[in-house]
Amino acid sequence: MSTNLKNETNLKKNVTNGAGKNLSECTTIIVGEKQTADGSRILARSEDFDALRTKNFIVREDTNNGPEEFVAADSPFHCPLPKEALGYTGMPDYQYHNEWGSAGWNTAGVGESSTETIFSSSEALKADPYVADGLSECCTYNIVLPYIKTAREGVKRLGALIEKYGSAEGFGIGFIDDKETWYLENAGGHRWLACRMPADKYFVTGNQSRYRHYDPNDKDNFMASADLIEFAEKNGLYDPKKGEFDFHEAYSKDDIADTTYNYPRVWGLQGLFSPDIKNDVTKNTFPVYAEADHKLSIADLRRAFRFHYDGTDHDPYLHNNGKEPYRPVSIFRTTQTHILQNRPWLPKEIGCLTYVALGMADLGVFLPLYQGIHKFPEAYYLGDENCSDDSAYWTFRKVMCLGMVNYNKYAPIIKETYAYLEQENDQRQKEMEDDYVGLIKSGHPMAAHDLLQDFSDRTLTHALEVAHDLENRLFTHLTVDIQKEYMFHGA
Repeated sequence: MSTNLKNETNLKKNVTNGAGKNLSECTTIIVGEKQTADGSRILARSEDFDALRTKNFIVREDTNNGPEEFVAADSPFHCPLPKEALGYTGMPDYQYHNEWGSAGWNTAGVGESSTETIFSSSEALKADPYVADGLSECCTYNIVLPYIKTAREGVKRLGALIEKYGSAEGFGIGFIDDKETWYLENAGGHRWLACRMPADKYFVTGNQSRYRHYDPNDKDNFMASADLIEFAEKNGLYDPKKGEFDFHEAYSKDDIADTTYNYPRVWGLQGLFSPDIKNDVTKNTFPVYAEADHKLSIADLRRAFRFHYDGTDHDPYLHNNGKEPYRPVSIFRTTQTHILQNRPWLPKEIGCLTYVALGMADLGVFLPLYQGIHKFPEAYYLGDENCSDDSAYWTFRKVMCLGMVNYNKYAPIIKETYAYLEQENDQRQKEMEDDYVGLIKSGHPMAAHDLLQDFSDRTLTHALEVAHDLENRLFTHLTVDIQKEYMFHGA
């Protein structure tokens, strides 16, 4: 076997096996309805894993005869399932269509984002170790979202699964509906805490448990494993003589690795939204919830997920520094970034909306995916670890690769093009939604559905056309640049 063939075989093997045991190292942002510009509720996350983990979109229909057992393809976990399941959308890795669903909505109008990788402390894991064949991150979407009708039900179902089977690793998971947004952080093998998102605040986290306060008597705003505080006290993780119970102090990892990988993202995003907050980037004293200096819009969330300490000494792309110690929010190996938005004043088919940027958000475009659609253009279903012309994921990824060849020259071209497309889509969305509501009110639901599906198909197809055009423009620029470097002319 030739060296090149060996290298390609090893590459495929690493991708198939998850490149060892890579972690889904993400950034999560949640915004309460009184903190948004339009009164919507937002649950958002970037999925930062491996650029070769191509995303395939899926759409599942309601069923009364679903699978009665879930068996994970890349972990030892398995569990029984109810036969009755709601339909849902997802964005799994290309080789795992029945797990790693990541983010989307079910037909009841409940959204889930799964998962943010977090870590329990070594002391907590001594008392309550992870369970090797327990609930792993890859399984938490497809065995929960099809079986819940509210965000609160999502927390209860997931919490019960954690307690019954144990967690194989640390994770944070969000649920959103037309009334509430909840976010759950697990702790060790069998314990967890979930908090209802305050309406007038926002929350940011990056690969670290953030929760601190917990009031077991406040059932409206907290849910948790029954012995969360007692177990911590019994095992020396919490001393009541030292003050109020602090979930982070009792259960969470917080060490030197967090100071450059996790702290800077929280510091940077809170600085972006709330510049009056005087955080110290070297200390984990960041408020769990914060208030922005202005009402946050979808445009603000897009900007946040594109954040990389822009224009500062810590900007890795400006300075061509792949060894920058401050880990940015937007990184090349992001597989997708999603912004789940619930607008309860609209029919759920258009009120439950996901903006998705495939690949790196900084050099990507956020596209609208509505809960009420029943299919995507074929390109969004396709693609594996090998670059191909028929895959939507790889179409956007190729533009990003070209942009990173000469970021300071090519990135502005990409950003300007995609900014115009997002503005164009935003305006066309408003027009389509007004027409959709008009058709529903006049008693024409089928025509409304056809309008929505046609809009989705045209919008997603046009985005591919724009990306293909960008690819050709960038190759033209690259050709000129290479020719200048290797002209060998002057005889």
